[in-house]
Amino acid sequence: MISERPSYWRVFLTFARNSLVRDMTFRANFIIDCVASLSWVAIQLAFYLLIFEFAPSIGMEGGWGKYQFLIFLATTLFANSLVGAFFMPNLSEFSELIRTGNLDFALLKPIDTQFLISFSRIEWSTLSNFLFACVVLVYSLLKLDTVPHPVQWLLYPVYMLCGVAMLYALMIALSSLTVWMGRNQNLYDFWFYITNFSRYPMEIYEGPIGTPLRQIFTFAIPILVVVNVPARILAQPLETQNWPLAGFALLVTVVSLVGSRWLFTNALKSYRSASS
Repeated sequence: MISERPSYWRVFLTFARNSLVRDMTFRANFIIDCVASLSWVAIQLAFYLLIFEFAPSIGMEGGWGKYQFLIFLATTLFANSLVGAFFMPNLSEFSELIRTGNLDFALLKPIDTQFLISFSRIEWSTLSNFLFACVVLVYSLLKLDTVPHPVQWLLYPVYMLCGVAMLYALMIALSSLTVWMGRNQNLYDFWFYITNFSRYPMEIYEGPIGTPLRQIFTFAIPILVVVNVPARILAQPLETQNWPLAGFALLVTVVSLVGSRWLFTNALKSYRSASS
């Protein structure tokens, strides 16, 4: 008897296996991609270590010490590697599916279209940055003066996934606009521009220029909470003044996922087949 509902987990595992087989078919290219990615993050690490040779901390009001900021950097690498491995290669191809008419075939498959276009391909080489981030995180935690509370260990992966979900929601929302615009290269450039702001602690956004930027990228386009909240939970002591921001991050995660889903669904309703 054939089940009417597909097993999304088994479909995902099939996508993962096929992507790995494809990558292993061209092993030299896979190794070069891993080396290139690791070289880039190693340069970033060297750059920030160079800054801490001349400054004890980054940000206002005590800011982030050297090893606290390395936890922040590791969190940034976690988020970017997960988004780059699972979502970036798929959603960047969405405009091509529309242009070539191959979205028609995706719509005919008995599985959720958003799931299909989000997970059909996995960029395994990008996950090398994830392993690099693990090493940086463990090293930084060993160097901290305090040991994180068990609650912090539990909350960190939760808010880490919330950050990834927010980035994914933003990507799927921008991809959905392709249905109306035809091409979305400028929107992807916009995504890279604004996500650059998430790579730095909130404390650096002060003054006549920094304060408006912090408010915009916290409340209007909440990209600052993607990394700041999980990194702050693990790297800094739990303080009651941080709980409103943590609650806001959960609210933003739910709203962004629901909103992006609504936008994607309505975009598909407006889609006209390439043959029509």
